[in-house]
This record gives sequence, C-alpha cells and structure tokens, in this order.
Amino acid sequence: MRLTDSPPLVFLLSLVILWLLAALSANVFGNHATRAAEARQDLSLVVAACLTLLGLIIGFSFSMAISGFELRRSGEEAEANAIGTEYIRADLLPAADAARVRELLGSYLGQRILFYNSRDAEKLRRLDEQTRLTQAQLWSAVRAAGTAQPNPVVALTVAGMNDVLNAQGNTQPAWQNRIPATAWVLMAVIAILCNVMVGYMAGRLRMRAVLLAVLPLVLSIAFFLIADIDSPRRGLILVPPQNLLSLAAQLQR
Repeated sequence: MRLTDSPPLVFLLSLVILWLLAALSANVFGNHATRAAEARQDLSLVVAACLTLLGLIIGFSFSMAISGFELRRSGEEAEANAIGTEYIRADLLPAADAARVRELLGSYLGQRILFYNSRDAEKLRRLDEQTRLTQAQLWSAVRAAGTAQPNPVVALTVAGMNDVLNAQGNTQPAWQNRIPATAWVLMAVIAILCNVMVGYMAGRLRMRAVLLAVLPLVLSIAFFLIADIDSPRRGLILVPPQNLLSLAAQLQR
C-alpha cells in the first residue's frame, strides 16, 4: 500500500512536516540572515523561482490525477454500454444459448459493480478470479453458438461479447495509472526547500508563527487533493459505478 493511498495521512504529514521545517528555519537560521538589500533581493528571487517551479509541478501532477480519474470514469461507462448491448444481442442466439448468456451477463454485471465499490485487497483478488472465470464462461457460450451457426447474425453477438471483454481489459490499466512515486518525491523535496527558505526570510522579518503556517497549509491541501483524486479506492472522490447500477436496475425490470 502506498502512502498516497491515504489522502488524510498525506495532508496531516505534509502540514506538520512543512510547518515544523518553516518554523525551525525561522528560529535557527533567521537570526543569521543577512540584512543587505542586495542579498534580500536575490533571496526573494530564488524563493519566487522555487515557488513557481513547485506550482508548475503541482499543476502537472494534478493534471495527471485528473486524467487518470477521467480514464476510470470513461472505462466504467464503456463497460456498461458493452454489457447492455450484448444483453440485447443475446436475442439473436438460440433460446437456450440466449438464456445462458443473459444469466452469465447478469452475474458478470454484479461482479463489475463490486469491482468499483470494493476497497479490500483480498476481496478484490478473489473477485478478479471470479471475473476471469465468468469471462471464460461467457466466451465459451457465444463461441459454441457461433461454431454451431456460423452466420453474420450470430457473428454480431460474438463481436459484442468481444467488446464486453475488451472493455474490462481497457479498464484495468486505467486503475493502475497512478502518479509516479518520483513525481511525489520531487514535489516533496521542492516543497521542503521552499518552506525552509520562507522560514529563513520570515525569521529575518520577525514574522509571526501563524503566517508561517500559510504556505504549509496551502501545499498540504494541494497534496491532499492530488492524492485523493489519484487514489482509485481510498479517496473521497471515487468513480461510482452509476452506469452499471443503472443497467442492473433496467435488467431487473
């Protein structure tokens, strides 16, 4: 389990560590800061440049997190469309095969809903095994019908089942598409350096400790939001299986 899989912990650690670094820098190094006007100007430029770089990296990471979230959401929609279409196309099969395919699709639909709602790793592992077994049964059902009656009508059903299986295969990488650990490390290092330099300047200017908490708080909120969107199962902003649930409700009518 990654640290970023727990956004509240990311927020708490970021806030405490960054604020302590800024406060320590202000108390330890602030009294030794040079008061020359030229040096103060140079330091201000360095701090501004570092904060700008940090802002760009945070923006880039946020964009990556949003892209992954959109991929997961579009994957859920594609799965619902593929399953619903194949359920209708099952009418093109012989009665016995159609009933079997519909029964398996109903079971498969329930498994995909559980995939989007589950957070426990062990349950997900067992669910993956059940999903692979159901997929094999689904393919066997349409393959048998396609072999028995190789005509364009049945071929349409076989193609629809292929779309169902491909939709799940395309969804899986989207849930594994996360912000690289190196990007998190880079953000953390630059954030630490920025807070140390801000603390250095704050100590020289005799700023209050409350003001020193502003930058750590802002950065902690940004890190929390990025981690929350990037975490597919443990964040507050998750991908609900609304299309799959809607399809399940339609099939039960």
